[in-house]
Amino acid sequence: MSREVVLAADAAGPRDYPEDGLPEVAFAGRSNVGKSSLINALVGRRRFARTSNTPGRTQRLHFYRVEGRLHLVDLPGYGYARVPLAVKRAWGPMVRTYLAGRATLVLVVQVVDLRHPPSREDRQLAAWLADARLPWLVAATKADKVARGRRAAHLAEIAAALELEAAGVPLLPVSALRREGVKALWRAIEAACRRGRPTAG
Repeated sequence: MSREVVLAADAAGPRDYPEDGLPEVAFAGRSNVGKSSLINALVGRRRFARTSNTPGRTQRLHFYRVEGRLHLVDLPGYGYARVPLAVKRAWGPMVRTYLAGRATLVLVVQVVDLRHPPSREDRQLAAWLADARLPWLVAATKADKVARGRRAAHLAEIAAALELEAAGVPLLPVSALRREGVKALWRAIEAACRRGRPTAG
């Protein structure tokens, strides 16, 4: 199903963020892990969110307003060696500033590749999200590339590496290509929007 969606902001920092107060769901993960493709699958568009075959292309925060009721936020990817060092150094503070300080953020979707064990950067992000007590789930993309008989083992490896069970964090296998798991992810997003951002304490 195609959803009404517009690019609300292409942000380099807080002064560029939307000010409409809508709930936000952020997508974080390695460069080229499939964040933009997953957002496209969620909104039912093939090429709306900016995708690229060049890892590290997304260097800003893209806010996509969906049906006038929430934003899906595509965060800059991490972990790509060929990105200039100065750009790498800017990304960390940019993303941390957004995640830690954005009052309208209701959920972080950490995107990992189901085919591979989580990277060091994936583990660091998971630990940071757990420590920050942010609402969070993990979407394991490219599920169509893993035989169904092997998925359970791959999911268990990811859950163990990111310590998801102890944190009580859901892990959803998804495929943007086949739209597998997209409805389940939408249900989680809608539930997070209804709950809103938990208050500290």
